[in-house]
Amino acid sequence: MGCLVSTPKDSGGNRRRPGSIGEVFVYIPGFRIPKAVDVSVSLGDHLSTNLVERLSALRTRIVVMAGQEAPTVTRTKRKSATQHGGSTLADLHQALEDYLPVLLGLVKDGSHLQHKLQFVWINQEDDTEETAMSNAWYEVLSVLHLMAMLLLSQANLLLLPRISADGYQPKVSAESRRASIDIFLKAAGYLDCAVHHVLPQFPAALRRDLPVDLVEGVLRALSLQALGQVVDIQLGMAIDSAKATLAVKRRLACEMVKYWQQAQDNIMNLPLANGWGEKHRLFVKWKYVEAKAAAYYYHGLILDEGNTEKSHGMAVAALQAADEYFKESRRACEAFNAASPLSRNPPLWGTVKYLSEKIPKDTSSKVRINRDLYSHEKIMETAPTLPDFALSLKPDEYQLPSMDSSWNEENVNGG
Repeated sequence: MGCLVSTPKDSGGNRRRPGSIGEVFVYIPGFRIPKAVDVSVSLGDHLSTNLVERLSALRTRIVVMAGQEAPTVTRTKRKSATQHGGSTLADLHQALEDYLPVLLGLVKDGSHLQHKLQFVWINQEDDTEETAMSNAWYEVLSVLHLMAMLLLSQANLLLLPRISADGYQPKVSAESRRASIDIFLKAAGYLDCAVHHVLPQFPAALRRDLPVDLVEGVLRALSLQALGQVVDIQLGMAIDSAKATLAVKRRLACEMVKYWQQAQDNIMNLPLANGWGEKHRLFVKWKYVEAKAAAYYYHGLILDEGNTEKSHGMAVAALQAADEYFKESRRACEAFNAASPLSRNPPLWGTVKYLSEKIPKDTSSKVRINRDLYSHEKIMETAPTLPDFALSLKPDEYQLPSMDSSWNEENVNGG
C-alpha cells in the first residue's frame, strides 16, 4: 500500500542549498519542493479528461512556483515578485489552497485512486534527497507542511526590524507583531491537522518510511515553535505595556519555556543530522535556553519582593540563573548562526533587547545588595524551581476542505 522510492543524498543535484539565509527571527527548515508527475498516464483511464487536466494544471502550477520561490525563501527583503515575475509566498500559498480540495478527491472514502499516482518531493531535513510514494495522503501531508512553512516564512519577514519613518533605530511595528501572531497560530493549525488527521491515514509501515521532515516529532516541534514565538511576542508587548504586572510577565515567560522544552523533547532523538535539520535542532536549543533566562529573571524579581531572608536568597539564585542562561543563549545563538546554511541576527528588539539590557544590570545590583545583607551560606546556590503554569495557547483549528465539486460521478470511471 503506497510504494516508496527514496533517492540517496548523493544521487543528484535537485536539492539546492543556499550558503547563507540572511537574517532569522523565525527559523524555517527549507521548503520541500514537489517534482513533476504525469497525471494523465496514471489516472487517464479512471478520470475524465477535464478532471485529469485540472488536477495536472493545479499541481504543475505549484511545481513551477515552488521551484522559483524556494531559492529565495530566506531573502529578508520584502518583495512583490521574483526577478522573472515569479510567485510570491502568498501566491504559492493560494495555489496550494486551490489544489487541496481537488487532491482530496483521490482519498475520498478510501478510493482506489489514492494509490494510482506516485508523488515525488525533494526533502530538506532528511538525509535522503527525495521521497516518492504512491499514496495521495503523502501528497496531502506534504501540501500541509509546505503551507505551514510558507506562513512561518511570512512571519519571519514581518518580524525583521525595518527603518521607521522617523529614521531612527529599526523597529517592528505593533501591527506587524499582531499580524504575525495570527500567522503563527494558523501555521500551527495546519501542522496540528497534519498530526491528528493526516498521519493516522498512513499504515504503520508507510509512516516509518516518511522522510524526517514529515515525521510526527518534527511536525509537533514546528507547531510548538510557532506557539512559543507567539508567547515571545506577547511577552514583548507586555514589557512595553505600563499595565502589565510582573506576575503576567513571569507567567508568559514560564509558558514560553514549556513550549520550547516540548519542542526540544519532540526532536531530540530524531536523525536531524544534515544541514537544515541540524540547524533546526540548534534553533530550538537556543530559544529554549533564552526562554529560561526570561523566566528566571521575572521569577527572581517577584521573589525579591518578599520580606524574608529566604525569599531574597532565592531571588539572588534565580537572577544568577537568569544571567547564566542568558550568556548560554548567546553562545547557542552563535552556534545556530554558524551552522550551515549561515545566518545572522536581525537588530535586537522586543523581549531579547530588553533582557539583554536588564538581566546583567539587575543581577549585578541585586546580588551585591543581598550579599551585603545576608551571609553567603544563607543565599541559595541553586536556582529555585520555576512555577508551573498551564499552557493557554492552542493552534487555530484547521479542517481539511471539502472535496471539490468536480469530483462527480460523470468525471470518475469505475475501477
